[in-house]
Amino acid sequence: MARSVLVVEDERKLRELLRAYLERAGFAVYSTGSGAEAIGLARERALALIVLDLGLPDVSGEEVMREVRAVGDVPILVLTARASEEERIRGLELGADDYVTKPFSPRELVLRAQAIVRRGRGDTRAGEEDLVTFGEGELAIDESRRHASVRGGVVTLTPTEWGILAALATTPGRVFSRAELINRVRGYEFEGYERTVDSHVKNLRRKLELDPRTPRIIETVLGGGYRLGLRRDG
Repeated sequence: MARSVLVVEDERKLRELLRAYLERAGFAVYSTGSGAEAIGLARERALALIVLDLGLPDVSGEEVMREVRAVGDVPILVLTARASEEERIRGLELGADDYVTKPFSPRELVLRAQAIVRRGRGDTRAGEEDLVTFGEGELAIDESRRHASVRGGVVTLTPTEWGILAALATTPGRVFSRAELINRVRGYEFEGYERTVDSHVKNLRRKLELDPRTPRIIETVLGGGYRLGLRRDG
């Protein structure tokens, strides 16, 4: 079955161009130029990815992201004409998994989309050997299902958040640089992306930590990067 992608872009020619490229890559594509309609489609359809323009005429892209994140963890690839790093990071903090700045190559966007969908696809076959716990059960990670739970409650993570957590959990206590996390999670890197790792870690801490201001699970090492602060059980 083809993976379904929702393209939300108010410029009709660009919307149709993206549809053509994504369909050629094997995706089933829904498309709209309306933020309000996008929210409805995201609630109704089983989507592998949303490609979202931030500059929509009716409902802002930021509001669409907030509504989508309130009901699920479908990956979001943001399209933005906003050049400043602060604005791009704001989108990531709202829950975007990646961003592309206009103008862009449709081929690059398709490669980014494929990478995000691959990261978000898990093997549904579960086994006890795939469940690993840390900190006397405080954190549990199920590799086969790409599920994480903290203090007994399931945590909803975006593919990028999952990738960062899984990378840190491979070697608890080891410091991973931002560049290393990029390579582990993305499989590619580009100028200026290192700082956005901080945005994803900030989102992770909101979901995992009792007090994100004094994190115990994902620790910052000044001048180094991040490490998992809990020991592996067993």
